[in-house]
Amino acid sequence: MFRPMAYNGTREENYALVIEQLKSLISGEPNFIANLANAAALLNQFFTDINWVGFYLADGEELVLGPFQGLPACVRIPFGKGVCGTAAAERRTVVVPDVHQFPGHIACDAASQSEIVVPLIKDGRVIGVLDIDSPVKNRFDDIDRRYLEQFASVLISA
Repeated sequence: MFRPMAYNGTREENYALVIEQLKSLISGEPNFIANLANAAALLNQFFTDINWVGFYLADGEELVLGPFQGLPACVRIPFGKGVCGTAAAERRTVVVPDVHQFPGHIACDAASQSEIVVPLIKDGRVIGVLDIDSPVKNRFDDIDRRYLEQFASVLISA
C-alpha cells in the first residue's frame, strides 16, 4: 500500500526519495500504461504549485493523451507543435519559465504559466513525453530537469 510521505529534505533529497518511490511502485509491473498512471499520481502528490501532470504517448508523428492528473487536456499534439511536440521532435527536455513567451504554445489550461516537458526515449526512439504545468511562472529549473530526466529514465526502463 502506498502512503504519502512528507518531503522534508533538500530538493535533491526529495527527488531521490520520489525516484525510489517510483521504483517501488513499478517493480514487477510489466504494463506500461499502469506504470504511467501511478507515476502521474506519484508526481501529483509530490509537487507543489502544479496544475497538471501526465503523459502523452507517441502515435506516428503526433502525441496522444495518456495517463494524467489534472483538468481534461488536449488529446493530440503534432510533433514540433507546442512545448510537448517540440520536446518530442527535438528529443530534449524543454523548460519554459513563461508559457506566454513560448512561440506556438498550446494552452490546454488557461491557468498554466510555466511548463516542463521531458521526452521518453526508449531504444533510440521517442515513445512519449512527461508534461508538467504550473500556475506559477518560473516554477521549473535545472534541478527539476535533471531529476525528472532520471525519473523518466527509471520509468521507461521498467
